[in-house]
Amino acid sequence: MKMDPDKKKVHEAPSTPPPSGSGPLRTRRRRWLAAAAVGLVVIVVWRHAKAAKDGAAAAKKAAAGQTVPVAVAAATRGEIPVYLDGLGSVAAYYTVNLHSRVDGQLMTVLAHEGQFVKQGDILAEIDPRPFQAQLEQAQGQLAKDQALLTNAKLDLERYKTLVEDKAIPRQQYDTQVATLAQYEGTVKADQANVAAARLNVTYAKVTAPISGRVGLRQVDPGNIIHANDLNGMFVITQLQPIAVIFTLPEDALPAVLQKLHGGSKLPVETFNRDKTKKLATGALLTVDNEIDPNSGTAKLKALFDNKDEALFPNQFVNVRLLLETRRDQVLIPSAALQRGAQGQFVYVASPDGTAQMRPVKLGPVDGDNTSVESGVEAGESVVVDGAEKLQPGAKLQIQTPAARGAAPGKTQAPSTEDHRAKP
Repeated sequence: MKMDPDKKKVHEAPSTPPPSGSGPLRTRRRRWLAAAAVGLVVIVVWRHAKAAKDGAAAAKKAAAGQTVPVAVAAATRGEIPVYLDGLGSVAAYYTVNLHSRVDGQLMTVLAHEGQFVKQGDILAEIDPRPFQAQLEQAQGQLAKDQALLTNAKLDLERYKTLVEDKAIPRQQYDTQVATLAQYEGTVKADQANVAAARLNVTYAKVTAPISGRVGLRQVDPGNIIHANDLNGMFVITQLQPIAVIFTLPEDALPAVLQKLHGGSKLPVETFNRDKTKKLATGALLTVDNEIDPNSGTAKLKALFDNKDEALFPNQFVNVRLLLETRRDQVLIPSAALQRGAQGQFVYVASPDGTAQMRPVKLGPVDGDNTSVESGVEAGESVVVDGAEKLQPGAKLQIQTPAARGAAPGKTQAPSTEDHRAKP
């Protein structure tokens, strides 16, 4: 039996409609929400940037319109020294560890510890009696052999006459000639023994080989001393003159050698450990013959008179070597220098009384003065105090350093002059 197609459609269940959030509709909704979020973020960022820009412009405008009290100083022309700084230590120009040259008992010590002695001064005495006895013995042997030599000469004269008369054989004469030469050699050896014995007598008195300062005594009187003792009797250090050994970077060596080869006498100054006190002034003596590959530095030696004994062996010092003096340089106070993202700069007081920022190229620095190779001309005024409050174009109220440093309650009245920088 066939079923009517229309009836079949009547009895079929209706299909479930698709959910509203699925398919193309959901995709379009997500895209719209993402676009709205991005637009909102862009608007917020733009507003913040605009507010920051407007604030910076307003601050700059306010700063330009504000009068800032400052102290200025004029850039001048002059000379500035070029120094090379190094670290060094003081070394005695000569150091002698004094030993005895002979063996014997130390009888007397004449030098006092810490005493300054001159070359040739007697410092100690060793018992001279054994050496005096040796001298006399050598002198006696010399006298005996000289007598034999004299007799041999007389015999030779006799033999010469006899051999001419053919009274004796020629061999006897030749033997006497050899005997005379033997005695002459013996006398020379005796003379050397006498000289050596006399020298030992001299060595019994220990003298200073150099002029300098005697250190602590290392042996007391009454002890038996030997020439080969490990410890000497004294250590003598020469302090006048005195040397300083210091180091400089290898990059600075060519300039120093050029000056030395040209005959220049380079001054050298020494300072204490914290560079608060100048100790002495001397001159560069020489440069070592090699560079230390580990540190990349070279050793230099300077000589000092040290008349006031300001330098002492093994003392640590800071060293400044004056390489040259540059003349006709533009000089500004070091206090005027400022550092920014673009490098170092200064504020110049322009003729209209406003601050002008100038980048500068610096040269050598000497204490409170700095040379400027470009950026500032001689005669211009630079701000040395109050620059931390300045902006380019800010109006300046120029004050003297005394006014800016006045104690609270004693502040001076602002200057009534036209706030323009004086050239």
